[in-house]
Amino acid sequence: QVQLVESGGGLVQPGGSLRLSCAASGSIFSIYTMGWYRQAPGKQRELVAAITSSGSTNYADSVKGRFTISRDNAKNTVSLQMNSLKPEDTAVYYCNADLQIILSARRNYWGQGTQVTVSS
Repeated sequence: QVQLVESGGGLVQPGGSLRLSCAASGSIFSIYTMGWYRQAPGKQRELVAAITSSGSTNYADSVKGRFTISRDNAKNTVSLQMNSLKPEDTAVYYCNADLQIILSARRNYWGQGTQVTVSS
């Protein structure tokens, strides 16, 4: 069993900052890519940012220069620092991990989601 537990969502004014964190736990053998996705009402889930085990990152064009993804491989955690937040960043944010658990196949796992609302 694997769990991805997110924290750090909430309500923030435009121009503000939030930091999301996600911790993976369970019988994990190896974690490959970790990332954050988001889904706004009426829209498809989209990639926000991802980071490989070696530290290579990938960002959606809409968040480049404002969001920073990081991870701690020793603690199996990934974080997303979100600055200069805009109303259009409002969405449910989901943690994602491409990982392999002991004696099982590699697959994707999702967190339960955390709400981020940017509003004055």
